[in-house]
Amino acid sequence: MFDSLSDRLSGIFDKLTRRGALTDSDVAEAMREVRRAMLEADVALEVARDFIEAVREKAVGQDVVKSVTPGQMVVKIVHDELVRVLGSDQQGIDLGAAPPVGILMVGLQGSGKTTSTAKIARRLTDREKKKVLMASLDTRRPAAQEQLRVLGEQTGVATLPIVAGQSPLQIAKRAMDAAKLGSYDVVMLDTAGRVTVDEALMDEVSEVKAATGPHEVLLVADSLTGQDAVNTAKAFDARVGVTGIVLTRVDGDGRGGAALSMRAVTGKPVKLLGTGEKWDALEEFHPERVANRILGMGDIVSLVEKAAETIDAEKAEKIAAKMKKGTFDLDDLADQLKQMEKLGGMGGVLGMLPGIGKMKNQLAEANLDDKVLKRQHAIITSMTKKERASPKIIDGKRRRRIAAGSGTNVADVNKLLKMHRQMADMMKQMGRNKGLMSRMFGGGMSQPTPEMIEQGQAMQKSGQLPGLPSGSGGMPAMPKGLPGLGGGGGLPGLGGGGLPGLGGGSGKRKKKRK
Repeated sequence: MFDSLSDRLSGIFDKLTRRGALTDSDVAEAMREVRRAMLEADVALEVARDFIEAVREKAVGQDVVKSVTPGQMVVKIVHDELVRVLGSDQQGIDLGAAPPVGILMVGLQGSGKTTSTAKIARRLTDREKKKVLMASLDTRRPAAQEQLRVLGEQTGVATLPIVAGQSPLQIAKRAMDAAKLGSYDVVMLDTAGRVTVDEALMDEVSEVKAATGPHEVLLVADSLTGQDAVNTAKAFDARVGVTGIVLTRVDGDGRGGAALSMRAVTGKPVKLLGTGEKWDALEEFHPERVANRILGMGDIVSLVEKAAETIDAEKAEKIAAKMKKGTFDLDDLADQLKQMEKLGGMGGVLGMLPGIGKMKNQLAEANLDDKVLKRQHAIITSMTKKERASPKIIDGKRRRRIAAGSGTNVADVNKLLKMHRQMADMMKQMGRNKGLMSRMFGGGMSQPTPEMIEQGQAMQKSGQLPGLPSGSGGMPAMPKGLPGLGGGGGLPGLGGGGLPGLGGGSGKRKKKRK
């Protein structure tokens, strides 16, 4: 969502940081371009004006212009102001009340209220270990209550039984009574929406709020609607009293103005971001991390946290044991590909790394999308169990069969096998480094510790992988010709051998000696 704004700001600050010295006029010109970029990103006019004024006051002066790195000083000031505009500190869903804690979901029709209700309920169930009850108060939209019931079955969250003919107020009261009798911790009340804000909608929501006394009133707003989402938030807050905002469709092609303007205009914190259609595609809103993404600094901390949530500790330990022995078969490679998909695919992982925004053209040429991972996985699953365990037996005839079974060609199979051989060689080398192995896999992957988060934040600045020795870029010595590293480093698929299907590397086998 922030791509266009991030590209513009990166271009502006690159010009500043390349200069050895800055004048006040250079800073003023840069601020004019930043203001123009923010307005093009659909940031509210008053927010953009206040932002630029605050940055200009801090940036124009002897302390910045005469500093050793004036360009970097300006970037830091912009970063700090972005964090302030976005809300300074992260605020999650507040459950600090006597159970059952009521959460009232409000918003316009089509903003994603019902789906967000199910996502939040599942999140509270899995992460917070809460017993959650969902209830649909939408009696107007056809099958709205049925939709929530189906979502409840899919997520494993209880829903209030549907009783035909009841009003939203009656359903809300019944939900609270059922939650008390059933010893539920949280009650999610999904209200009806309208195409536009109207009095009937506001009156209905106000009545439900007065009758149930919810601890949280979350407004679900569609980020693709831009400034209209901000206006909607203002209207709901004035009539109902909103405690937090959930922005949906953040993974879309919106320009980011809603997220940047929401806190400054309404004074209410953005608590969650809907980043996709899957049940786990819901992120906490961290102002500092969002500011890092906007300025192209990546988001290593979120990547570490996401990995901690998705990586299977038992599988990680098994792979660690295999690495120590120097064995790494195609089943292990298939597990790694699945893990990459869980983390959001190649694009999702690379998008969180610092400096990737400047390599967009290379990434586009490399065609790093989820289709590549799926094609690689299809090739592996077209092999027999014996072939996966011992890739050396895969001769030309077997390769043709595997290619036909996976819907690919022999060249793709060759590339995959070549990548596996190179990864296996690397695993053997890593297996000899016991200190590295213990740091990577010794503690399992439960939740990131404060030390891990500090290391991740340090990596934002240094570019070094957390927990790895310094002096060599944070990685152990790697075998030459590693896929896509061109013999000396880089990102997979950006030159050298490359990932299967991304070009580069012939994947030809060595002839057997007689």
